Amino acid sequence: MTNHRHFRHRAAALAGAGVALALVVTGCAGAASGTPGASTDSATPVSGGTLKVAFWDDQQGCIDPNQVYWIESRSIDRQIADSLTDQDPDSGKIVPWLATAWSINADSTQYTFTLRDGVTFSNGEKFDATAVKTALDGTFALGPKSILGLTYLAGYGSTTVVDPTHVQVDFTKPNAAFLQATSTTTLAIEAPATYQQTPEARCAGAVVGSGAFTLDNYTAAKSAHLTKRADYAWPSGLVTNQGAAYLDAIDVTYIKEDSVRNGELTAGTIDVAWPRQPISDADQQVITAAGDVIESRALPGISSILVPNVTKGGPLADADVRNALQKSIDRTTYASTIFWADYPVVTSVVDSTTPFATDESKLLAYDPDGAKKLLDTAGWAVGADGFRYKAGQELTLHYPLTVSGAGEQLLQDQLKQVGINLSLDVVTAAQNTQKLAAGDYDLTGTYLTRADPSVLGSSLDQSSSKQASAVNSQDAATGASISALFATGLETPDDTARGTAYAALQSKLISTGSAFPIFERVQIAGVSNTVHGFAFTSEAFLRANDIWLEQ
Repeated sequence: MTNHRHFRHRAAALAGAGVALALVVTGCAGAASGTPGASTDSATPVSGGTLKVAFWDDQQGCIDPNQVYWIESRSIDRQIADSLTDQDPDSGKIVPWLATAWSINADSTQYTFTLRDGVTFSNGEKFDATAVKTALDGTFALGPKSILGLTYLAGYGSTTVVDPTHVQVDFTKPNAAFLQATSTTTLAIEAPATYQQTPEARCAGAVVGSGAFTLDNYTAAKSAHLTKRADYAWPSGLVTNQGAAYLDAIDVTYIKEDSVRNGELTAGTIDVAWPRQPISDADQQVITAAGDVIESRALPGISSILVPNVTKGGPLADADVRNALQKSIDRTTYASTIFWADYPVVTSVVDSTTPFATDESKLLAYDPDGAKKLLDTAGWAVGADGFRYKAGQELTLHYPLTVSGAGEQLLQDQLKQVGINLSLDVVTAAQNTQKLAAGDYDLTGTYLTRADPSVLGSSLDQSSSKQASAVNSQDAATGASISALFATGLETPDDTARGTAYAALQSKLISTGSAFPIFERVQIAGVSNTVHGFAFTSEAFLRANDIWLEQ
């Protein structure tokens, strides 16, 4: 792959069961030393100008931070709404932002925050303990309208205003992941007036935050315009620029065609080309040849995985077949073929930038001979056509999906080498939803972005998730043992205990064939060489505080 100026893979490997993230539990007043999430650009910033960003799409059609799950919209939300805490992209450490300090009780059911004074929302309302209570109560009240909030606030009981600068949050069950959740856009604190709006109005743009920019207008799937707040003065310590933004404004558009988006970047029409899938190696070379820059960070959270249906009596109900499937996937070839030669190979069920990620490469090793032996043991014999049969039934795995691309076709070919027929059943989105609800499938795919391993529970914890990916992916005994590990990871704020539980969880999900990692998800953006101070947040969203443009 071409050498790219400023090509970054921040926090590329947080390996080891007990990786020390040093999440501050008490006595955390003050900012973190250094600015790991900020720009390393040494040039002198100048103010002015409008940053023009082109995203791929806006399929959710919502801009309210508390409701949005669409990652592109969360990049916009990060500019307009601040959070109680921030998360260091390099270490995973949680640092002060709107909260200057906090304490957590022993079983992670009570959090007490000391709040920053002097912060205001862009409509003039004051940020205080009442505003925090209004925001958390309001987000919890959204229920299923806040898909991410349901998980982040799992077990939410109440928020109590202690005094204007102190607030206490209580849960009915342990939620050690809540501290990290307070750093996300999902739990960003919006102005109290925002929560008087209907959820629909908020999705359409009736949102007010305390961020470095204000949202002037938003048209779903078309555009958004943000203007800087001249009086902004309360970023987290991860930001170099501790005052108002250098940019005057940010213009956002949506361009679905990669070639058009990249062409507008190299032509100077836009400043940032932000796709959903990684920019191809060939397109990266075109971008860098034009003098522009490639920026990159693995998206933390669930890697791109497949999960089985073990409940319908199909082939994947047999552990030997699931283990054979795990051994049949050549992930190294997948990464280099679908992406490029040095694209990172997935090593776990979570991406490498996820705190407490462990390297499970040994469990994911490509071993077609071992796969064949397992299938032989399970009674699946090779037929004349190269596929395997048992009692007259072909070993076919049905994988319904809305689009069949090169990745799925390569996977199909890899499984064919050991005698498994992967049927790529292209259906509409509505049909896919119906198939999942009815259990009419053998494999389905999932992923989710969050810089905490508890995110796996959204898709794979039978005790808390009703999704097909959880309900159908494990038998009762396996599901109980996996849920126990999820529970342990949420019971204590202690990093060592959490790391141990999540290491065991990652190993368990892979060794039981409850999840099949396919590839690491990487966010890559093409950035104009006139843009300085570009930075990713811990969750690979845009952080614009330090960005400035050559005039």
